[in-house]
Amino acid sequence: MAEDLSARLDDAVRLLRTFPPSTRVRIVSHYDADGIAAAAILCRMLAREGYDFFATLLRNPFTKGFDRLMTEDDPLILFSDMGSGQLDSIEKLKGKSIILDHHQPGAQAPSGRIVQVNANLCGIDGNYAACGATLSYLFATMVNPANTDLVGLAVAGAIGDRQHMGGFQGINRDIVQGAMSTGLVTEKTCIKLDGRTVSDALFWSIDPYFLGLSGNKDAVAGLLQRLGIAADTPVESLDGDALVRLQSSLVLACMKAGCIKEALDLMISPRFRSPGLPYDLERLADVVDACGKSGHRGVGLAVCLGDGHMWTEAEAIEREYRGKVLSALAALPGSMTERQGLRYFISGDSSLGGMVAGIAAMYVCGSEKALFALTRKDGELHVSCRGNRDLVDRGLDLGAAMREVAGELGGHGGGHKIAAGATIALAREAEFLERVDRVLAGQVAR
Repeated sequence: MAEDLSARLDDAVRLLRTFPPSTRVRIVSHYDADGIAAAAILCRMLAREGYDFFATLLRNPFTKGFDRLMTEDDPLILFSDMGSGQLDSIEKLKGKSIILDHHQPGAQAPSGRIVQVNANLCGIDGNYAACGATLSYLFATMVNPANTDLVGLAVAGAIGDRQHMGGFQGINRDIVQGAMSTGLVTEKTCIKLDGRTVSDALFWSIDPYFLGLSGNKDAVAGLLQRLGIAADTPVESLDGDALVRLQSSLVLACMKAGCIKEALDLMISPRFRSPGLPYDLERLADVVDACGKSGHRGVGLAVCLGDGHMWTEAEAIEREYRGKVLSALAALPGSMTERQGLRYFISGDSSLGGMVAGIAAMYVCGSEKALFALTRKDGELHVSCRGNRDLVDRGLDLGAAMREVAGELGGHGGGHKIAAGATIALAREAEFLERVDRVLAGQVAR
């Protein structure tokens, strides 16, 4: 029987209220756009209530980060966008915990020291209908309804987790519709091109990724010349005939490259803004995600906390990160290994590998198999894997596969049906690939 979301959130609020204001509350969240937005919501809520706080952004699943938590005497820890897959570890902590998560939970039930609010346990699809930021937002508004002004961060988190693809669903949709009815969120349908000029935007575009065009200055110049569009045209001034020609050419190029349907849907789609944030929310999610995954997590959090002075630095970080992604994508076609149920490639950076896998799964590789990025580091194998909705509809469940196989091999794994990760001993790489290939082939065959 599904738990009631409101009741679980109410339990979380009651636990928070057992600690007096000025208590130092620990926040632990994921280091991607959703996790950072979720952490910012919780930081701002706690500050308004008079609590002290300290936030840490970690990879998921976490190992070394947990070792640090074990040495602390935190009376209360808020886990956002993670936690349900790490109950064994959280149970060992000294204080009490609140988990706000949308990843697949394990079979273990938490003890009385933990309040777990997991979308999946409440009959809500954590793949598409709720994310860490939207759950954190609902928690914050139950603590104090005045926190509705943080809704822009919730929407940015959902977009960062690609939960806007095909239109918002579930509680994400309810939150967006409610915010639009009060003017806290506005939308405008347009093409996704972010940059000072149209030439700049096309060259640096990674999502959407235009195969043969993104990262290729000569190809960009040739396309714009054929379309009769000046390379230095500001993106915001593109309109009329020129915009239609460009949109049609880009959509056609993606179709020829074999993009999946969701990727095409994202090219021309609603873009959202919030008066509380001076940035397009999709742009905000992209920049914050790049900061988190390139080792500048504090910069991403500062931007979400409203530090406008950090935006220029954050954009510079994102530009450098995009360059690395473009280089990796250019090298990808000749570096993938095919197996029966999956494709994989070796990446020198686990965070970068996950991003590359996500983009390639949408724009480069087609929809037949999940794509895995493997990173070998310090005696461990870090795995990031991505699928698509068509594969999920056919039975793919990457989160379950990662949890099952990594667990059997003495590691950690989990996530969503469409995207997941794992960490195992490097010596067991071949065994891992063999087992997970067999599991995935069986899932999709069913």
